[in-house]
Amino acid sequence: MEAKRLRMQNSTVSYLDNGNGKPIILLHGFCGSSGYWEKVIPELSKNYRVIAPDLPGHGGSSMLNDGYGIDDLADMIRDLLDELNLQQVTMFGHSLGGYITLAFAEKYSDRLNGFSLIHSTAFPDSDEAKLGRAANIEKVKKDGIHPLIDGLVPKLFSPDNLDEIYVEAAKTIGYATSPQGAMSTLLAMKDRPNRNNVLEGTELPVLLIAGESDQIIPSEKTFSVTKANVKQSLIKASGHMSMYENPTDLINEIKRFLSEMEK
Repeated sequence: MEAKRLRMQNSTVSYLDNGNGKPIILLHGFCGSSGYWEKVIPELSKNYRVIAPDLPGHGGSSMLNDGYGIDDLADMIRDLLDELNLQQVTMFGHSLGGYITLAFAEKYSDRLNGFSLIHSTAFPDSDEAKLGRAANIEKVKKDGIHPLIDGLVPKLFSPDNLDEIYVEAAKTIGYATSPQGAMSTLLAMKDRPNRNNVLEGTELPVLLIAGESDQIIPSEKTFSVTKANVKQSLIKASGHMSMYENPTDLINEIKRFLSEMEK
């Protein structure tokens, strides 16, 4: 899969664009990239147009000019959709990508057919988590990106899935994150608000996906709202990275959600 690059007002965005059909957007997590979706895109792109951008300071995308919050990242995705002449999409956000998806749903619900949080949550950071974000900002400032990635990546996987290939693939992607991108994103996540009101208020179809053995965001943090239009799905044999750990079940849940939306 060859990345495309698009120069926008405040940054250059690298993104994958594969397949034809109704457009779906895949947003990766912190210190990830569109490469996170390498096992997912080929199957989904058989029936859909799949667009997976690298977020600012991640992968092949440049930083935004003046740092950013989660709302700014949602605005950037809106600008990308405008550049690609896409009026309505279905959005899937992994972890950090889920925070952006919620902000997008709050600000631009008319641009969505539906949305999904994958190993993500509508809750804000706890006080303890905020302290951890601040400590990691200082760690990157002092030691660079590599120690952060080396400490983070193994925690993303279930203890049963510490396959060296998966871990090394995620580390390689993580090392490509710019230190400024990591620090700005840590601050954005630390300061994000509670957005359970978005899940409670939306009438759009919603898919909440959690990993059975997620050490980062447990299922109860993902399954925070129960409503008729909100589907909950628990991926077996997976931690925080079902796109690597159990891509078959993840793909099936995504396809089932998309299919039910079209009925």
